Amino acid sequence: MALVLTMVASFHAAGAAVAERFISLSVALHTVGTLALGAAIALTGQIFQLQEHWPAAILLWGVGAAMAWYILRHWTQAVLAAILFPYWLGGEWVVRYPHAYLLPISAGVCALSLTYLTARRNSDDSPLRRALGWLGCAALLPATAVLAAEHWTQSGPFVSGTVGWAIALLGPLAVAVWLRGREALWNACAMPWIVALAALNQGGENTLLVYAWCALGAAALTAWGIRDTRPERVNLGVAGFAITVLTFYFSSVMDKLGRSMSLMGLGLLFLGGGWLLEKTRRRLILQLRGGA
Repeated sequence: MALVLTMVASFHAAGAAVAERFISLSVALHTVGTLALGAAIALTGQIFQLQEHWPAAILLWGVGAAMAWYILRHWTQAVLAAILFPYWLGGEWVVRYPHAYLLPISAGVCALSLTYLTARRNSDDSPLRRALGWLGCAALLPATAVLAAEHWTQSGPFVSGTVGWAIALLGPLAVAVWLRGREALWNACAMPWIVALAALNQGGENTLLVYAWCALGAAALTAWGIRDTRPERVNLGVAGFAITVLTFYFSSVMDKLGRSMSLMGLGLLFLGGGWLLEKTRRRLILQLRGGA
């Protein structure tokens, strides 16, 4: 136990010791100290044979990161808290309702990824906003793909499902209000799209509608990026549209053609569609730079 405590304390002590001379090194050491806190919580539970409830450990880790951010004001601590608290909420849902459907978790992750992505406002953003923007960039497309691939199930109490949906949608919206103020209205407009995507996905019945809805969402994200002069949203929107078209071809078109025809169509899709999308993307980015 002394070794566990020393592991956490030594990194923070070293970060405090070099804070005045090497601020970047201090931030890195404090961040490693908070990362080591997660391992310390897990090892403490094993040392004292504590009852296992792993979401509580994630909550303690997130509280530690939030306290470190409040004291140190390092953006790295805030990013850790921004990852850990949603992870804790998802873990509590899985543990409390192990037989309930996981669709609210997927929708919540998708909505929160969009909130983090839209934290960026201009080139003078703080390191925290830039980090949240990169986090949203990395998570949005995978989260949307999981939401589009997941099916409705009717297991689990309706009341618990209602609570899960409320947290999944209102939580990211509250974060968007904190980050964007009145501009969070556009985030609120994206929530119905997320709910509709989950509602459309009912197995193999509405496959074409799911692909069309994803393509519409990609186009809307591109238009949103043009409105706010944010090139990363334009890039993500174009990438999402390309992934939607490719997935539709592989899942719904390729198996209906012969081998030679399917390969020829795939080549034409890559060459023609890729050239057209890249040309459109570059034109939009140049338009954004000219407007900026």
